[in-house]
Amino acid sequence: MAQGLGNNTGDYARLAAALRDDHGLPAAVVARVTRPDWLRNAAGLADANYWRGTLRPRPVLDWYLERVEEAVSEARELCAPDGKISLIGHSAGGWLARVYMEEFDASDISLLLTLGTPHLPPPKGVQGVIDQTRGLLNYVEKNCAPAVYTPELRYVCIAGRYIQGAPLLGNSAVASDEVLAVDTPSEGGGAVIVNTSDKSTPSSATWRARFVGQGYKQVCGRADVWGDGVVPEMAAHLEGALNISFDGVYHSPVGADDEERPWYGSPAILKQWVHHLLS
Repeated sequence: MAQGLGNNTGDYARLAAALRDDHGLPAAVVARVTRPDWLRNAAGLADANYWRGTLRPRPVLDWYLERVEEAVSEARELCAPDGKISLIGHSAGGWLARVYMEEFDASDISLLLTLGTPHLPPPKGVQGVIDQTRGLLNYVEKNCAPAVYTPELRYVCIAGRYIQGAPLLGNSAVASDEVLAVDTPSEGGGAVIVNTSDKSTPSSATWRARFVGQGYKQVCGRADVWGDGVVPEMAAHLEGALNISFDGVYHSPVGADDEERPWYGSPAILKQWVHHLLS
């Protein structure tokens, strides 16, 4: 399991335990990362590509990719010799998992499942939008293998619809962006599933919606879209993958509440996607 930016191993301990103890996975290993480890990314400031917006994942993120490699190696030791590996990536850990699969031996990985991952680079030429990854997502889009949903390798991209953003200024009404809810995915990639839990924040342009909308805009170029409070839904899906959305799901385990603000790994939400790991 590859964690998101700023998260540490302990943030996912409960999810890993649930996968093992409640759902019968033989192993659930989280990459060993502490919060101070993320300060290593500051090395990118010394790279001229950072300032040009053409930064590459390596060597700046080698330390993280090596932690993922250690976790995958540990999972291999705990599984049957001919077993397959499922790789879960949360937030930035999802696109970093794609880099890992491109750069390391991923021949026994049969599933990449991402949770609230901003897969797509921000659009160019949109006023007020600055690429916070400094080119990293452009690199991923151009150099990492495209998403597929085949018997040999499945990409499953899960997004949350926790709150709809709103423009910082202008009309207080927020445009509706509803998606038809279905119970089961169609075969192949591209299906969208919305869990109608009715926990999404109502469509009203509160100051919170305006604040969240500014974050969404930096990711996808639009403020008036649904998302998990950090990553907009439209950026968390990939063409060619099995794309799923859940209503009422918050971005991070930090600050989440299983009843009022569940995140992707909360028990009720986990039950709705864990079958992808078990199939």
